[in-house]
Amino acid sequence: MKRSHVLGGILTAAVLAAGGFGIDAALSGPPASGSPAAPELRIDTAALPPGTALVDDHGRTLYLFEADMDTTSACTGACTQVWPPLLAQGGTPAASGAVQAPLLGSTARPDGSRQVTYHGHPLYYFVGDRNPGEARGQGVNGFGGPWYVVAPTGDKIDPDSAAGADPDPAPAAGRYGY
Repeated sequence: MKRSHVLGGILTAAVLAAGGFGIDAALSGPPASGSPAAPELRIDTAALPPGTALVDDHGRTLYLFEADMDTTSACTGACTQVWPPLLAQGGTPAASGAVQAPLLGSTARPDGSRQVTYHGHPLYYFVGDRNPGEARGQGVNGFGGPWYVVAPTGDKIDPDSAAGADPDPAPAAGRYGY
């Protein structure tokens, strides 16, 4: 059964955001003039409940939004309070783990900032993920479309679809009706 938390996920995220939970330093812009340079952003991979997925250098899960068109973000305004964009802080982030460096890039946002992309998908955080390795935004449908964690291939991880399913799942008793 497909997991969809249209209203519940949005309300939870709004409550968490209002309560002061959110993404902190990694989402802030570049350092002010005269302050130390920001450390280089690194995109890595981690084993998460839906599968091996992209994370930032602090282990926070990264998502794609199916409503985005090519590299253009459809998440603006109130959407960014729940799904903060991963902003490029300087050049293209470094790749680590199973991340494919040629798939990393960036795109301009309406406010002039640059958002990190992977395989052409703008990348986002979810404010409901309070600890590294959490993927509470997986499968949430809100702000005009579904949200998914991102596989190292650049595709969404959707356990409910053939494309997101484990290609070699362990056989289950009675699976073939025997």
